[in-house]
Amino acid sequence: MNMGKLAEKVAVITGAGSGIGRAAALLFAKEGAKVVVADFAPQGGHETVKMIKEAGGQAIFVEVNVSKSSDVQKMIKSAVATYGRLDIMFNNAGIQGKFIMTADLAEEAWNSIIATNLTGAFLGSKYAIQVMLKQGGGVIINTASTAGLIGLPGMPAYSASKAGIIQVTKVMALEYADKNIRVNCICPGGIVTPLSQITADPSTLKPEDFPPYRHVKAMPRFGDPEEVAKTALYLASDDSSFVTGTVSVVDGGMSAGVAKMPPKKKQE
Repeated sequence: MNMGKLAEKVAVITGAGSGIGRAAALLFAKEGAKVVVADFAPQGGHETVKMIKEAGGQAIFVEVNVSKSSDVQKMIKSAVATYGRLDIMFNNAGIQGKFIMTADLAEEAWNSIIATNLTGAFLGSKYAIQVMLKQGGGVIINTASTAGLIGLPGMPAYSASKAGIIQVTKVMALEYADKNIRVNCICPGGIVTPLSQITADPSTLKPEDFPPYRHVKAMPRFGDPEEVAKTALYLASDDSSFVTGTVSVVDGGMSAGVAKMPPKKKQE
């Protein structure tokens, strides 16, 4: 019998085909959770399931576009149909987009980022809460970002979506605090994932290679997805039984300093 921190718990993790989502899926499964690996990309999702099963864990894959209500409802129903309940909803899926100044950002790009990141977290929470209310409780974790805490030029839609996630997290935490449903969010920053577009050896990277990270950083390195996953595990487990409505920052001190952008080039 698994005696891990999430023994016999059922967790749905979106964006679990890579990056932070995959790291969380592997860690949650290692701690005893039955994991529903949800992702827009089937190949990555199936690979995560394979990794979990090879390590002796339990998991299924569900293809989902988190911005579509019908897909999200199907995802939640699959979790309950397969494992009988839903204890942890980790709304982690997200897209970043290119670094574009506000006046140059296409409306379609804005709408796509808001739909995936903010609406996706709303839909995942909405339908998970409906199940959790019936079974007597649960945990919701949302992936926000340091970009939701400080201004990062060239990321207006992403920053807005992540700031929105922080606020809706707090609202939901208050709404369901007396229903045994805890809601928290994580603000990663500078993590080596496909989403952040930091995929090379972090030690070889220069800040100027990545516009959002041109700032004072307390720790002179980028973070690993596993470091965020460990925070998610804490929030998902009974270790955080009196924690709700919080914003857990995992950014190496990035948001504690003042953003420092390079001087603008003079017009020729």
